[in-house]
Amino acid sequence: MNLADRLSRTAAAYGPRTAVELGDRSLTYAELDTLAGRVAALLTARGIAPGDRVGLMLPNLLEFPALYYGTLRAGAVVVPMNPLLKSREIAHYLRDSGAVLLFAHESSAGEVAAGAAGTAAEVVAIGPGSVTALLAAHPDPVLDAVGDGQDTAVILYTSGTTGVPKGAELTHAGLTRNADITARSLLRLGPQDTVLGCLPLFHAFGQSCAMNTAVGVGARLTLLPRFDPLLALQTVQQRQVTVFEGVPTMYAAMLAVHAQQPGAHDTATLRLGVSGGAALPVEVLHGFESAFDCPVLEGFGMSETSPVASFNHPDRPRKPGSVGTPIEGVEMRLVHVQNGIGELCVRGHNVMKGYWGRPEATAETVQGGWLHTGDLARVDEDGYYYIVDRQKDLIIRGGYNVYPREIEEVLYEHPAVAEAAVIGIPHPALGEEVAAAVALLPGAEATPDDLREFVRAQVAPYKYPREVWLVDALPKGATGKILKREIAAPSA
Repeated sequence: MNLADRLSRTAAAYGPRTAVELGDRSLTYAELDTLAGRVAALLTARGIAPGDRVGLMLPNLLEFPALYYGTLRAGAVVVPMNPLLKSREIAHYLRDSGAVLLFAHESSAGEVAAGAAGTAAEVVAIGPGSVTALLAAHPDPVLDAVGDGQDTAVILYTSGTTGVPKGAELTHAGLTRNADITARSLLRLGPQDTVLGCLPLFHAFGQSCAMNTAVGVGARLTLLPRFDPLLALQTVQQRQVTVFEGVPTMYAAMLAVHAQQPGAHDTATLRLGVSGGAALPVEVLHGFESAFDCPVLEGFGMSETSPVASFNHPDRPRKPGSVGTPIEGVEMRLVHVQNGIGELCVRGHNVMKGYWGRPEATAETVQGGWLHTGDLARVDEDGYYYIVDRQKDLIIRGGYNVYPREIEEVLYEHPAVAEAAVIGIPHPALGEEVAAAVALLPGAEATPDDLREFVRAQVAPYKYPREVWLVDALPKGATGKILKREIAAPSA
């Protein structure tokens, strides 16, 4: 079993259908399959052997799927990388993975050259027309994929919230089954669907839940080079998108555009929204569903779980604020429970083989087959899980636990709030104090005092943020996920 086999099967069944499109360019499944086979031929000719690591440092390009599946078809391991990485980070990814080849976008040439210097990686620049030129000498595609189901297919590096990023080894079998379950049971995806790919394909969410699921069933993947809420809504209308996948900040941004231009975009074809990557504020969920008449289902996953672990299944009652129940073949449980809240652990076919080259870190994270996620959660009487916060995000104020997500939910209920992030800041007597950075909706007005008192009226006295400040926008990563580690209270 090789993850790239899914593309071959789909091309045989739906060859003339559009597989992926970006702007005015597109590839059919037959064309994408042939391109992937020619990439495999190119890699083989360059001496890339099964098990060798190949980096893909690319934005959302039409050629990304061809390079991805072609690398897998050759039996090599894909190492996806953010094209915004700086030279120091690039050097770490290349040295840690031992990558022998790196396909990198030409816009990153300077950082890539500096980062790759002294590593084993040969750099191949990717720009307009470069893939066509590279493949000119390899017209005959490789037809048969190399590799066993338990072989490593992809090494996904974690975000590196603490310490240096670690590479999660994901197998062909694990990724294939996760994509199949997601497409069949969770999204109910078919060849008639169009998936809007706002998420970067180098990230677990976009790569598996958008690209791999669409390719597995013959759906059409419509890519955006980067997320823009107005462009996303225009694309839904123009391309008749049926499934939108995004992180909470994307939903909030699209909702803000709708508030400014109600009814300006025809989104009637949209049948499902999928949210992941971070907790979706309930107020945003209800607002989006009301504005666009489209249900939003929330799930939970991480790089180490291929990535989907739980979901609000479409055939079961949905619980807003919950990440649902475990997917088929996966178990979840809480450990070290106090007052109903414990660390979430996951076991199943989706769990990574381990962290690449880091047996100690693997042994610490995966114990007895159970992956310790570092997320704090609770579970209700029906088996639905609710993510409370990251263990490391927990604020301990004077001995009392404050969960930032609870306070953020209240802030999102304020009519002027577009985005909010609650963090702990040092306090000489209490250890930590609760603080909040808030971005307002365009044209809205509210002072820090207004927001502080709004929260104070709805939570216990030790929970409300004593420090509140306004920002134009909150810092975000490549997927749009808010980066709390980059938020700092303004100096007095």
